[in-house]
Amino acid sequence: MYESHPPPIDMWNSDSESGRRSGPVLSLECPNPKQIISSIKFASFGTPSGTCGSFNHGRCSSNKALSIVKKACIGSSSCKISVSIDTFGDPCRRVTKTAMSVKKVDQFIFLWFLAIYAPAATFCANVTYDHRALIIDGNRRVLISGSIHYPRSTPEMWPDLIQRSKDGGVDVIETYVFWNLHEPIRGQYNFEGRGDLVKFVKEVAAAGLYVHLRIGPYVCAEWNYGGFPIWLHFIPGIKFRTDNEPFKAEMKRFTAKIVNMMKQESLYASQGGPIILSQIENEYGDVDWAYGPAAKPYIKWAASMATSLDTGVPWVMCMQADAPNPIIDTCNGFYCDQFTPNSNAKPKIWTEGYNGWFLYYGGAVPYRPVEDLAFAVARFYQLGGTFMNYYMYHGGTNFGRTTGGPFVATSYDYDAPLDEYGIIRQPKWGHLKDLHDSIKLCEEALIATDPAVTSLDPNIEVAVYKTDNVCAAFLANINTTIDVTVNFSSNSYRLPAWSVSILPDCKNVVFNTAKINSASTVSIFRTESLKQEVGSLENDSLGWSWISEPIGISKNDSFSKFGLLEQINTTADRSDYFWYSLSINLEDDDDSGSQTVLHIESLGHALYAFINGKLAGGGTGNNTNATVNVDIPVTLVTGKNTIDLLSLTVGLQNFGAFFDTWGAGITGPVTLKGLKNGSTIDLSSQQWTYQVGLLGEDLGLSSGNAGKWNSQSTLPKNQSLTWYKTNFVAPSGNDPVAIDFTGMGKGEAWVNGQSIGRYWPTYVSPNSGCTNSCDYRGYYYQSKCLRNCGKPSQTLYHVPRSWLKSDNNTLVLFEESGGDPTKISFATKQIGSVCSYISESHPPPLDLWNSDTESGRKAGPVLSLDCPYPNQVISSIKFASFGTPYGTCGNFNHGSCSSNSALYIVQKACIGSSSCNINVSVNTFGDPCKGVTKSLAVEASCM
Repeated sequence: MYESHPPPIDMWNSDSESGRRSGPVLSLECPNPKQIISSIKFASFGTPSGTCGSFNHGRCSSNKALSIVKKACIGSSSCKISVSIDTFGDPCRRVTKTAMSVKKVDQFIFLWFLAIYAPAATFCANVTYDHRALIIDGNRRVLISGSIHYPRSTPEMWPDLIQRSKDGGVDVIETYVFWNLHEPIRGQYNFEGRGDLVKFVKEVAAAGLYVHLRIGPYVCAEWNYGGFPIWLHFIPGIKFRTDNEPFKAEMKRFTAKIVNMMKQESLYASQGGPIILSQIENEYGDVDWAYGPAAKPYIKWAASMATSLDTGVPWVMCMQADAPNPIIDTCNGFYCDQFTPNSNAKPKIWTEGYNGWFLYYGGAVPYRPVEDLAFAVARFYQLGGTFMNYYMYHGGTNFGRTTGGPFVATSYDYDAPLDEYGIIRQPKWGHLKDLHDSIKLCEEALIATDPAVTSLDPNIEVAVYKTDNVCAAFLANINTTIDVTVNFSSNSYRLPAWSVSILPDCKNVVFNTAKINSASTVSIFRTESLKQEVGSLENDSLGWSWISEPIGISKNDSFSKFGLLEQINTTADRSDYFWYSLSINLEDDDDSGSQTVLHIESLGHALYAFINGKLAGGGTGNNTNATVNVDIPVTLVTGKNTIDLLSLTVGLQNFGAFFDTWGAGITGPVTLKGLKNGSTIDLSSQQWTYQVGLLGEDLGLSSGNAGKWNSQSTLPKNQSLTWYKTNFVAPSGNDPVAIDFTGMGKGEAWVNGQSIGRYWPTYVSPNSGCTNSCDYRGYYYQSKCLRNCGKPSQTLYHVPRSWLKSDNNTLVLFEESGGDPTKISFATKQIGSVCSYISESHPPPLDLWNSDTESGRKAGPVLSLDCPYPNQVISSIKFASFGTPYGTCGNFNHGSCSSNSALYIVQKACIGSSSCNINVSVNTFGDPCKGVTKSLAVEASCM
């Protein structure tokens, strides 16, 4: 329905001039009696495109459309909506808007141009496969998938994350299932809150997308213990991930539990749900060699067990070259173009295409240039792939104690198209969207035949998909340094190094992986002080209260044993913390003061040593070596001396063969050196007293409601083992919120009783390894492109908006090593600048291709700018240059030539509008340097 449509006919019958002159109205009515509109699959007011069942958001779309249509229609048998900017606001001024929507009515889809889209999620679908692709209801499909792990965000975030994924061209949402989240105690299940798997799958279905459910139940995922519940470790006779009856019984029980849950809710495609794929096991091929002859029967059993559950959809095993039929073996990696499945009857599937890499404490921040990621994905589809998944499309946050590793950071941002906070990361999101749209333009050809691949030279590869009716081509230059001109089908094409051009008609380039048409954005954190709610400020606590955690043994459930105990086998991961305590008596001539050295060896991950109640020192491992080996100078006294060692974990091991046996904690030796003229006492075999966890944990101090908090004396700062609490007012607005822990040491934080994770701003990355820019050309690896060398790995920690109240919020910290809580501040994440850099050699915008005219496909490049938020307009142009500008968004510079009129032209075209389009051409700007390929670079601000 367009703004230019006539009003409804029944308005004519009103026999009034105002009725006959009224605007268009979109009407929806359920097709059968007693039916009501149950969900809205798609709604866009702006410039949507596509057809019934395959609508897409266009260049502009009102952010309010979906909520307005839902409010007007859901629960009613019919509804009417005025197609007007008075209803939806004006997302793109001076453009005729179209309203589109789709509604779901029981087993029917009723579609109007207020476009609602529901694919096979509404009807029972038959999902099979052949050598080319997954087949859904008899049709081969080219599918693009994105990983979103439901517990790494909140239920309130899920709809926006899923919709933004869909808007980015994603067809499938892929997620692991996290066993230890759902069954923390054997037989006691948790599917609430962030663990509401059924709700998450239904949210995906509501958006009209498919689901790939990776049950595992080993998931790796940088998740604590690889997703296994710790109680599994204590089952007599168990050995993980091998031909072991106790393990197989538990694995089958949980897998069947999840499958049956999905069946009960009719969530498999065979039942009318969105789940089209499931995964059993995970990356076992990386470690199966270590399990010897027992590995192969285990994999055969896992395959047979999974298929016996009768889901009606295919199962996959990733990185499992010997996956038994009918299981599809799939690829994980930075590149999967050279992968081939183990049977010609199976399609080429890429289950994990890495957007970047995860962050370790003590490491710099990894990222992956989008030009290289797009190159990898285009190469995969060029050489026969038809299903790939981005790991991650949204990474999210490792809330609580869910991180694995050890030493994986709380942020799981992964340099994903949707960042940790759910904000679109540009230009990654936009460039990949253009890639996806370009691949979909080729879908008819891709599913019709195998590619005919030709090498024009060792670094130039052409793949053509051609039938009597369609033709699509991919031209690849895999040289890492040299741009080339390629002659193909009587035309010449310029190919930058390490790039792929896509030609949906075998003639015109619609996309090149190295040429970004999408705008870029610069995200900023605006810091504001912690607005505390304080009854009295007569002391320097500034609204903070505190409780000191006792040093050493303080709980009634402590126990004593001779020798040093391994931590995980003793604590069963009930806490990060484990106390080792003993007392020794020294005679006068034993005490050598500061010359005495306490030597401690630990399996990891970190420790603190207290002598006679005072912190003497400590040590920590790192992501490559978790062990701790420290020599701590100590001062002892004549007579009784107490040695209290606090060992702690930073996430349990999540990968590797037999990772469940790797252990943690102080296993010795522990010695005192330098006594009696250099003599040494080995304390390892003496009787130690042990305590699992902290007294404050048992008291429930993290809630903020328990315990006797001290607020009447001087606030202790830089003091180890201290609980802090304050009440605060949430930052105003709707921007995502983080807490900046600069000034603190290491610990954990809770907001209104919810753990936002472990914080550790004092763990600084190495000074070396980062560069000002990272060349996208050439093979990527996880340490190739790094930021923030010599800085803390993470200082900002996400606080979901849904966890905050407008006022009377409680923040609780447990600080291990010492810090100053008065330095803590809030930060809200916002978009600062919007930029674009387009050259004369860029392809034209994708929407011109959809005009289906040769002139549109041969049109010139266009620079487009869009404000990131509704109701914003471009308020200023910070930079504009047409010529040879260089640099990146936020740091553009004029080159050797620049049009004098560029700034004026861009200001005139853009200021005051929410978006603008500018032809990148000498016809627009004049020619400041003839014979040179020119570019237009623009940086704008919106408000």
